[in-house]
Amino acid sequence: MKDDKKLKVCLVGSSGGHLTHLYMLKPFWQNKDRFWVTFDKEDARSLLKGEKMYPCYYPSNRSIKALIINTIKAVKIIPKERPDLIITSGAAPAIPFFYIGKLFGAKTIYIEVFDRIDAPTIAGKLCYPVTDKFIVEWEEMKKVYPKAVNLGSIF
Repeated sequence: MKDDKKLKVCLVGSSGGHLTHLYMLKPFWQNKDRFWVTFDKEDARSLLKGEKMYPCYYPSNRSIKALIINTIKAVKIIPKERPDLIITSGAAPAIPFFYIGKLFGAKTIYIEVFDRIDAPTIAGKLCYPVTDKFIVEWEEMKKVYPKAVNLGSIF
């Protein structure tokens, strides 16, 4: 992988708690070339003011229409931006970006959300097969995701 400062990072996730979770990783991403993929909603626009942001389609949970639209967006954005690393804490928008990103050689990091203690999320289950580093915040989650690493709470 590239020198840490030259690393291009895509941070993808739903707005709200998932986006807040990713924003808390600021010490990691603040000095990197980066872009965001999230819902074009007030909380995201406010939090990411001045950041490069691509809007994705919502509502996306359990929606085939959203999956198709966001896959088309991933097919357009990933080849244009060429991220070295894609990071998410969920939810649905992460799925197409992880799979398309892998086709273009990106490494992937999935952080399962804090409120999941012993059961997987749908996005987690679907991204797990193509995730290079799967992070959980509870030791119990390693029973659900055997290859996961428990780094404890991000909060």
